[in-house]
Amino acid sequence: MAMASAVAGAASGGKPKPALLLLSRVDAAFSAALRARFRVRDFYASAAPLPAFLAAAAAAAATAEDPEAPRAALVAGGGAILVDGAFLDAAPSLRCVVTTSAGVDHVDLAECKRRGVAVAGAGTVYSADVADHAVGLLIDVLRRVTAADRYVRQGLWPARGDYPLGSKLGGKRVGIIGLGSIGSLIAKRLEAFGCVVSYHSRSPKASAPYRYFPDVHDLAADSAVLVVACALSDATRRIIGRRELDALGTGGVVVNVARGGNVDEVELVVALQEGRIAGAGLDVFEDEPHVPPELMAMDNVVLMGHEAAFTEDSTADLRELMIGNLEAFFAGKPLLTPVLHP
Repeated sequence: MAMASAVAGAASGGKPKPALLLLSRVDAAFSAALRARFRVRDFYASAAPLPAFLAAAAAAAATAEDPEAPRAALVAGGGAILVDGAFLDAAPSLRCVVTTSAGVDHVDLAECKRRGVAVAGAGTVYSADVADHAVGLLIDVLRRVTAADRYVRQGLWPARGDYPLGSKLGGKRVGIIGLGSIGSLIAKRLEAFGCVVSYHSRSPKASAPYRYFPDVHDLAADSAVLVVACALSDATRRIIGRRELDALGTGGVVVNVARGGNVDEVELVVALQEGRIAGAGLDVFEDEPHVPPELMAMDNVVLMGHEAAFTEDSTADLRELMIGNLEAFFAGKPLLTPVLHP
């Protein structure tokens, strides 16, 4: 019906809505806002495999069914959809990819640049919420909040007495891997708890008042806690491995709010099983939504389902930003949060 209306509008002299490929699950409010502005081809509503969906969109553009080939796509973050050479081959009309995540490891930026495809991300929309979540995970692991909650709910307090004591956050030496928007906000929050913050990144940050470590192993050796807040790239894939975990030591805690691939998950599980580190707070995993079963039984591990970024507030902000980027593209204006200019 939306396509028929668009064709009718073009025939009567009205300007049709621009076509948009929607490759992200969105709520009803977001969907309505998109459809009010664009002619939406929804991958998840189509029930078709991705290649067939893209082929149908390209074929429709060559017929009266659709007056314009889709030039923009709204793509979910997290890797469910990979914007690579094969994707772009199947959607040759695309000139803009807007992704719902701050990380863009699921987008082949080099291939997009070669083809003249602009890319926009979520910018700093999620930064404060992820920083809050990272600190929350750390407090939970140290003070054993959810483990103690389960203990009480299972009726064990009267039978076994008080739950074992946890450890305070104040005064802890915390190493942050990645001092970008999220990492900087985590650092500021931890400073308020009296933590001693250090960091590792590709290069020192001139404005950062914290000690810089060019080597992650040395950062781990100097820290009681490692917080992973960096983007996932070839350089940062499994940046935390056995060597870093051993340097962190038996009292150490790992918090990961970045990407599962930043941590060698097999080595992390073994280190926890063997007591070579004290605990972990994990929001992300290497093979989401699958979580290593060994972690499920560990009371010293707090697990979340890649939820650090998502609150009612950030979701509303994201909706506005995604629409703003798309409207800017179709109006020939600069993207609001560009990752890559064509």
